[in-house]
Amino acid sequence: MSPVPSASGTVLAVCRVHALLPDDGAVGVTAIDKRPVEGPVHVRRLGLFADLQADRAHHGGEEQAVYAYSQEDADWWAAELGHAVPPGLFGENLRTRGLEASRAVVGERWRVGTALLEVTHERAPCATFARRMGLARWVKRFTDANRVGCYFRVLETGDLQVGDEVVVEHRPEHGVTVADWFAARTTAPGTRGRVSRALLDAEAAGQMRLSDKVRERAAQMVGQSA
Repeated sequence: MSPVPSASGTVLAVCRVHALLPDDGAVGVTAIDKRPVEGPVHVRRLGLFADLQADRAHHGGEEQAVYAYSQEDADWWAAELGHAVPPGLFGENLRTRGLEASRAVVGERWRVGTALLEVTHERAPCATFARRMGLARWVKRFTDANRVGCYFRVLETGDLQVGDEVVVEHRPEHGVTVADWFAARTTAPGTRGRVSRALLDAEAAGQMRLSDKVRERAAQMVGQSA
């Protein structure tokens, strides 16, 4: 697989859970408090070594093993919120520059250090995230901004660290980004159908493998647009 021309970035921070925090949700604790760590970190099928998720019914697993957020989007939020958005504040594992995670194409593959990651889908804001931020209507604000970052599955385990180059080794031809996919749920039925069909057709053509969550939702939205 050859790198996509001019598609590269840099790892600014590698973050994993600092401490479990009390939370008013059903689980009672949250692992959203991610903070930067130094040195190489091993990436396994279920994510970074020594990282964890408290609510594994909704977070984590092989389809959400690693979460990336871009400095470009963090800078936008810093201007909106009037304060810095340091790495890990949004619960991300990787803070990158030069590749906008929200604009990554579904199924795109990133070589980060010696690990190979594949984009699965967007991060949908939840009540835990809202409690973490402590801001009114945070879920709506995050949704409307559509600067969602992206989740990855781990295709090849390996090590990564701050300063590593991020190289896009494969980009599916369908062109649907995680931001496009996130926005599709609230667009007109025809648009939802076109975006969904593009993903389903790309998977059928062998361009990438959709997560079960995306495949099921895409099939549902195609049906609704018929």
